[in-house]
Amino acid sequence: MSQPEVYSLAQTPITSHAFNGDRSQVAVSLSSKDVQIFERQGHDWQPTETLSEHDKIITSIDWAPNTNRIVTSSQDRNAYVWQQTVDPQTGSTIWKPTLVLLRINRAATYVKWSPNEDKFAVASGARAIAICSFDPEGDWWVSRLLKKPIRSTVLSVDWHPNNVLLAAGSADMKARVFSAYIKDVDKRPAASVWGEKLPFNTICGEYSSPSGGWVHTVGFSPSGDILAFASHDSTINIVYPGGPAIYTIKSNTLPLVTLTWTTEETIVAAGHDCQPYVFSGNESGWQLAGTLDDTNAAKSSGGNRAGYGGASPVGRLNSAAFNTFRNADSRGMGSSPGQSAGSGESELFTVHQNTITSVRPYDGAPGAVSRVSTSGVDGKLVVWDVNSVSPVQTLTAKMGGLHLK
Repeated sequence: MSQPEVYSLAQTPITSHAFNGDRSQVAVSLSSKDVQIFERQGHDWQPTETLSEHDKIITSIDWAPNTNRIVTSSQDRNAYVWQQTVDPQTGSTIWKPTLVLLRINRAATYVKWSPNEDKFAVASGARAIAICSFDPEGDWWVSRLLKKPIRSTVLSVDWHPNNVLLAAGSADMKARVFSAYIKDVDKRPAASVWGEKLPFNTICGEYSSPSGGWVHTVGFSPSGDILAFASHDSTINIVYPGGPAIYTIKSNTLPLVTLTWTTEETIVAAGHDCQPYVFSGNESGWQLAGTLDDTNAAKSSGGNRAGYGGASPVGRLNSAAFNTFRNADSRGMGSSPGQSAGSGESELFTVHQNTITSVRPYDGAPGAVSRVSTSGVDGKLVVWDVNSVSPVQTLTAKMGGLHLK
């Protein structure tokens, strides 16, 4: 079984991450108002540049692989598009920000480039989604707002492969599919299972969370004919609009907050349970296939798998005493009376030691993704082989190994 590649980028949470086209660089938000760009150097990632323009915490990042443009959204109600240009004074290459006119009065929560990379969507707490396209006359990005019938904060968005339809999940416990057709930007889309006539703000589908939980994440399948969304009631739902049919998988784990499709019949989703789960199925039904994290694998001190280095990149602070204080600070965990500080009992048996905030395709074409990347609150970036699926350890299986004395 292929082992995951584990990189400790920071001691602070990673809010979002996005790779460039050839995966030689990654942009991350370390729960701050700046974007850190890391460059691959051998088997490690080294910080090379810092993008500073936002006034508050950056909530989301997306990197367009073909045009090499970065878009960021923030709690300061702004978004910026970053593009590499030559500095006329120094002659060096710099990242130049271009302001986006969002016209929202609440925080921007999520951002996503369209497949053609000629527009992007910005979710917000203003009960609206800004669809942004470039205005060459003003040399800035302008927006049109999708509003009705959104009743609360939009938490995530995802584009259909046709560059027109947009899925959105929000805190009003709904997942919706909108038309984001812009006349001067888009070609008329072909008819699909979502409809034929698609003027701007057309609602092509609306689906409720089974038990009334916030819809944390949404995603179209590679063909665009299936929609998946996960909500705070620990369910993941797969929608076939042409059926119509909705399959709901209820789990006894903590809620999932992010997902991505690897094939037309496979989804990788992760969240508060600190490990990426694999779901598989088709129109006949869906089920939990397993996890990419083998929780039975041997661990070294500090919560990392053997062979992946120590618990902390701080160097001289990598000690049992420091780990105890670090655990108490970052995860609210400490040693119980009579337990040694270095016993490792407070470490999780997963690669990630806290919530996974983002999962993205890493290697392979859409519909044939071979590896995915995850980042989390523990400051780690992990690359997983999607074919290395382990069975999920249930409570019954764990209790079966106990013996009474």
